[in-house]
Amino acid sequence: MPTIPESHRDLLDADVATLSTVGRDGRPQVTAVWFLYDDGDLKLSLNDSRQKVKNLKRDPHCTLFILDPQNAYRYLEIRGDARIEPDPGDVFANRVDRKYDADHRAHDKPGQSRVVVTIEPVRINVIKMR
Repeated sequence: MPTIPESHRDLLDADVATLSTVGRDGRPQVTAVWFLYDDGDLKLSLNDSRQKVKNLKRDPHCTLFILDPQNAYRYLEIRGDARIEPDPGDVFANRVDRKYDADHRAHDKPGQSRVVVTIEPVRINVIKMR
């Protein structure tokens, strides 16, 4: 499995990443997401009613893109496959909430639930043009 080089590991502390999934029509769907780098894994807490989760269930191919907010010529691109697991009791979602000083419940409607999406890297691209 490819690993993230030390030169770009600081980007794993970024506030936002961009997740690209494959829509039903084969076109990319791109969404800004919160994430955690958790024991060597890139993980997302997502509401299972959202389109990006539906896309990942149908086609697990995805890309997570993290731009250096201080240098737009430096970024990290992780291409991989999504593994989706339930998040009973929102245990992982609560950990993401702590990173972002937020409450995911403000964005979820009654009856909706959360899943943990782990991105299993197939290819990692690191760019630093300047």
